[in-house]
Parts: sequence; C-alpha cells; structure tokens
Amino acid sequence: MTASITGWAHSKFGKLEGETVESLIVGVASNAIEHAGLEAGDIDEIVLGHFNAGFSQQDFTASLVLQADDRLRFKPTTRVENACATGSAAIHQGMKSIKAGGARNVLVVGVEQMTTTPGRQIGENLKKASYLPEDADIPAGFAGVFGQIAHAYFQRHGDQSDALAMLAAKNHKNGVSNPYAQMRKDLGYEFCRNESEKNPFVAGPLKRTDCSLVSDGAAAIVLTELEASMQAPRAVMFRAAEHVQDFLPMSKRDILLFEGCEEGWKRAFKNAGVGLDDLSFVETHDCFTIAELIEYEAMGLAKRGEGGALAMSGETAKDGRLPVNPSGGLKAKGHPIGATGVSMHALTAMQLCGEAGDIQVDGATLGGIFNMGGAAVANYVSIMERVR
Repeated sequence: MTASITGWAHSKFGKLEGETVESLIVGVASNAIEHAGLEAGDIDEIVLGHFNAGFSQQDFTASLVLQADDRLRFKPTTRVENACATGSAAIHQGMKSIKAGGARNVLVVGVEQMTTTPGRQIGENLKKASYLPEDADIPAGFAGVFGQIAHAYFQRHGDQSDALAMLAAKNHKNGVSNPYAQMRKDLGYEFCRNESEKNPFVAGPLKRTDCSLVSDGAAAIVLTELEASMQAPRAVMFRAAEHVQDFLPMSKRDILLFEGCEEGWKRAFKNAGVGLDDLSFVETHDCFTIAELIEYEAMGLAKRGEGGALAMSGETAKDGRLPVNPSGGLKAKGHPIGATGVSMHALTAMQLCGEAGDIQVDGATLGGIFNMGGAAVANYVSIMERVR
C-alpha cells in the first residue's frame, strides 16, 4: 500500500453538551495534526466524512475543518459520505490522492452530531440509508430493517437470543475500559438477555441492548505517503484497504450472507498476504448485535449458521482467540455515523502502537477493520500493521 496513519485524535462519544459539528471537527483536526508531529501547513489535502441526512442544519461542512488553523486555508477540501461507512470512504479518498501523487499528507476527519435531533426524526434520517421503495414502511427506522434480518436469521438457523445477548454483554464489558466510549457500564449477560422496562424489545427479536447508540462525536487521522511516514514519530501501514459495494435493495441478494463483507475480507487477506489466524484483533461494525454475528460468518471466523455458537464460546472476548471489538464496538462506544469509520482506524492504530491504554490487546501486531454502510451495502475492510 502507499500510505500510513501517522497521527490521530478522538473525541469522547455520546450526548456532548455544548458541542457543535464545528467544534467537534476543530478539536480533533488540531490534535491529529499535532499528534503526527506536523504543522497545519504540512497538510496537502483535507477530506471530511459527514453523513448528516438531516442531523445538522449546516449541510456544507467541508470548510469547517479550516477553522482549526488559518494555515489550512486554500487547501483542497472535500466532504464525502457513504452512509454508516462514511468515515472509511473519507479515508479511501485520502489514500487515492496520495497514491496519485497529489498529496503527501492528508487530514481525514469524521464527524456527526445526532443527539440534537428529535428521536422520531433520527429514525427517519437513518432509514435514508436503506432502499426506500422497499423499506420505507418498515417500522422502527433502521432498527426495523435489522429486526427483519434477525427474524429471518432465526427462522433459518434457530433462535439466537442467547448469542445476541452474549455479544452485547461482551462489547459493553469491553467499553468500560474505553475512555472515549459513550456507555462505560458492564451490563452483564442476564440484563442483555432478558426483556425488561429498561431493555424492551425494539424491533423483531432485537432489544435495546442489541442496538448501537445515538451519538455525537468526531475522530481524525493523518495519512502520510509511505516513504515519508518513515520519518514520523509513528507509522501504521495499510497492508490492505478494500471497498466492495453491493446492491442497495435487500431483495436482490441473500441478506443473511453479507456477501459484500465476505468479498471485502477475501480481497483484503489476498492483497495483504495474510490469513484470519494472523490477525491480533478485529474492530467490526456491530451497529446491531445480529450484524456482528453474521460478520463472524462472512469473514470466515465461523461457518454459515454457526456465528451464534462462536459468540457463546468466548473466542471473541478480549482474552479470547481473536478479540473482536476490544474498544466496545459501536454497541458501547457509540455510533456517530460520519465518525465511526475514522474512529475504528484511529483505535486500531492506537492498538498497534501500544497506546490503547486499558483496552490494549497484549502483543497486537496486525489489526483488522470492517466498517459498513447500510445493510452490508458499502463494505470497507482494512488490515493494518505498525511499521514505525
């Protein structure tokens, strides 16, 4: 590959009082540049990932990054989006500029402010990432879409309620140690497994603990051309960075297979020259617990229909054979749409540099990332390794 991550910054995720889209962007942009050991003038290009879809009244947001430092003025700056994979789309845009020789250092920022939007409108905004001619009447917003997926999976492979509760409990336990996480509380398996006033059913077999959180937050990374990154204080190289786009209508594919996710991992392993067993950990897109379960199967960690058994085995716990979501994942960390993909890459870089604090995976040398937009429509897989 042609680029490394040489610096990063991450805001806390959650309901952030007193923050705006602008203030979130400015905070992480400044900190990421400083962390990379650079000056603002060293940045050649800026890419902002911001989904919005109605969450922010300010809809032309690319130039807000320039508010971080006057020396960013006149730098080429673009906003991109690809639903819940918006952050990864921004990273890929930056990597393409470096590969083409148009930039040496690219600042990538991901941001979203969701909590200032009324609850009903949040659901409508998120549903815009589905295929409205087929999905517009599904109740409960995007949770309803994944509720249907969970119901179909249960019909094909049996009731997986125990497994979904185990996944939720695992990620909440991991999130306790993540200072950036929105929910730092170990809810425990029993709470996640049982319906209660605090954990009602939301859509189909999915309860509140099966659904990622509505969040504000931002993250930023600095991408540096590979050769130049060897002079940086730290450098985490992309061994692979794959993007696979699938059909938007669920009716055109077997939605229980997440075939775009599977294809993304296959390409990444091939191009990186590694296999699943070489990974030290994975950060995967658990927007809903059923998504993480199916992703186990799509990445080859479990056979089709056996993702639930793997979840119950403890092999993906932080001290398991392959830790999955040591950060707490979207489930505990939060899911500010435009920031999520950048956050996953920043946290992976932290892990590989031994700077992840209490969420550190011992001896981490190779990290995998899967970030998706929609119901396995936009699929991004990265495999990363520290080189400096």
